[in-house]
Amino acid sequence: MFRQACWRWVGVVSLALWLAASVAAAPVIPASYEVTIRRDAFGVPHSHGATDADAAYGYAWAQAEDNFWQIEENFLRASGRAAEVHGETALLDDWVNHSMRVVALAQDEYAGADSSLRAILDAYAAAVNDWAASTGTAFRALDRVEPWHPLALIRYLYFQRGFLGAARLQGVEYREAFEFLNGEVDGAAADPRDSTRYLALATDPRDDWLAAAADSAVWPDRHGGQGSNSWAVSPARSASGNALLFINPHLPHFGPAQVYEAHLSSDAGWNFTGYGRFGFPMPYVGHNPDLGWASTDNAADLTDVYVEHFVGVGSAPKYRWGQEWLDPDKWSSTVRVRRGDRLDEVELHHLATRHGPVLGHRNDRMLSVRMAKLDGHGWLAQWYAMGKARSLDEFRAAVQPLDMLFGNYLYADRAGNIFYVYNAAIPMREESLDWTLPVDGSDPATDWRGYHSMSELPQLLNPAAGWIQNCNSTPFLSSASDNPLPADFPSYMAREPDTARAMGARAILSSRATFDFEEWTRLSYDTRMAAADELVPRILDAATAASLSTDAEDAVEVLRAWNRRAALDSVATTLFVTWGEQGGLQAGDAMATLAALEMAIEVLQADWGNWRVAWGEINRAQRVHSSGDEPFDDSRPSHPVVGVPSWAGASFTFWSAPREGLGRRYATGGNSYVSVVEFGERVRGRSLMPFGQSADPASPHHLDQIARYANGFYRSAWLYLDDVKAHAAQEYRPGHEPS
Repeated sequence: MFRQACWRWVGVVSLALWLAASVAAAPVIPASYEVTIRRDAFGVPHSHGATDADAAYGYAWAQAEDNFWQIEENFLRASGRAAEVHGETALLDDWVNHSMRVVALAQDEYAGADSSLRAILDAYAAAVNDWAASTGTAFRALDRVEPWHPLALIRYLYFQRGFLGAARLQGVEYREAFEFLNGEVDGAAADPRDSTRYLALATDPRDDWLAAAADSAVWPDRHGGQGSNSWAVSPARSASGNALLFINPHLPHFGPAQVYEAHLSSDAGWNFTGYGRFGFPMPYVGHNPDLGWASTDNAADLTDVYVEHFVGVGSAPKYRWGQEWLDPDKWSSTVRVRRGDRLDEVELHHLATRHGPVLGHRNDRMLSVRMAKLDGHGWLAQWYAMGKARSLDEFRAAVQPLDMLFGNYLYADRAGNIFYVYNAAIPMREESLDWTLPVDGSDPATDWRGYHSMSELPQLLNPAAGWIQNCNSTPFLSSASDNPLPADFPSYMAREPDTARAMGARAILSSRATFDFEEWTRLSYDTRMAAADELVPRILDAATAASLSTDAEDAVEVLRAWNRRAALDSVATTLFVTWGEQGGLQAGDAMATLAALEMAIEVLQADWGNWRVAWGEINRAQRVHSSGDEPFDDSRPSHPVVGVPSWAGASFTFWSAPREGLGRRYATGGNSYVSVVEFGERVRGRSLMPFGQSADPASPHHLDQIARYANGFYRSAWLYLDDVKAHAAQEYRPGHEPS
């Protein structure tokens, strides 16, 4: 079996090697790029160039300055080369990557991109390589960054890590297929071309493991899952007569999906501020001088699992489709795996049917996974067009191709429009089938029939209520009026439930006739826990006729007196969140409800010697290594944060959780880039990031935003060049020292 490598040890050693290699060297003067980087008082980069490619060069240079380690890490994983650094613990991830042909598809997309997009990708790669050369920073495994790497990263983050999560809900366990096709990697690998390894499969795909998959595929209720928030109000509901937008993605604070804030502008007319990822060549959510948007994940069904029926004759396996027996795609790839001080080459085997790559194997059954537009292109091109749009018509034209395959858009503009669309490239399917389960790959009725167009998706433009919200919630409760109706859409479309955060958003947006920008800013950090309005009465009712311990009686009174807002000094917040995590959310009756309360008291007393613990004492932010693999530590400095878990329903979301051996709970994500925007004649925006712009502990911008983030004290997000120049703390050209 696979030898277990120590990921944490590798991450620490890799970081040490990077820091040791980051020594001063002769500057590389990128004469071919005309760009100036200005950093504001918080280190946020504003890259201005003569062309869009020049601006992208400066953006990439700033990313490399702030977190080169994460850029290379993301590109290693996106290229299917993680095992070269992280050993056999990353081999399965690399196998999935190669099975999905991530690199080949990215290279093909780059080759077919138009000249403007290729110039941006070329500039991004050149800047990271130039920065590494100018500072003497060594790559851990890459020879250099290639222009197609960002396109591979998009596929890695959204297809390989995102869409395949849906396949796991339907019973696909990648290790089983990996071992079936590749055998024991450490020992003698069985030949996957041996006919004994391709078994004739039963014709009925329904069996016990499918039932288990069905159980796991139930959509979470409004107290389940994690997600993001977005709100918008029209001029009629704004005190200034300007549309307002709240952008609040909830994303990881560490690892490949963490976000990066920046502003790009050019003499060619590009002017966009917002967030991207380390390795993306531009921000992809935010605003320009005319319009902006937020993006919240939806649960659009873009992935299906097919039970394939194989027979094998020697090295020529075939699978059934209708009355035909078809040849699968079979190929091998070679990866390098770090084993101690050496790199070993390992040959991996892959299989695909007309539906997609074979990524599962259960009960002698091959499971292929089909993902919407896996072989398609255009995700980055669509983001670029969206960022350059200057009107609602241009924005809608940019998103019309549905090449950015999922995620609700909530939009506002300077003309006063607010707009929502349940964006997704949703396949058209046979409605009589249950698509939450694997379907029979031999039945042509399970074939997709194209994709729904944007006009066929749930959407809402300028509702009479004057506001729209989406918090990873159903599109059918987006506003107080004019909502799309479920009956107008296929049963497999838009199956999300309502969420507690959406309930809280609707309460806020319905609470007053108009909002001014200062109030909008304050409410974006609201800590009223909408879930408590339903759940606290359940606790109080259960306690009415019960015999409780003295501590439980006191805890009930604390909850009875609580205003249901999280606060740093609130004992009730600690008690309520701990109750939910100790089984309160799943409690089906009064006995289980009170048992969870007793358990919460017991846990807090065991960790703190007293259950009366203030939320700010227990709920903390601590910045660890960019990988997120460095353990949190109660003995190290941390910052109190008032935010609460997603299920609690407050706007300020903070993914903290108890950890074994620690008294405090530390967050791995939640509110990430947070922004409020007012679309007046001159647009103004404010934003925040969780810790600071730089991953370098020695940087003054490593933790300079944490106190603001913890309390919702926004800073200005400068958009216009005169403001950028007036508020620049540093100004420099890449390869030169800041002034």
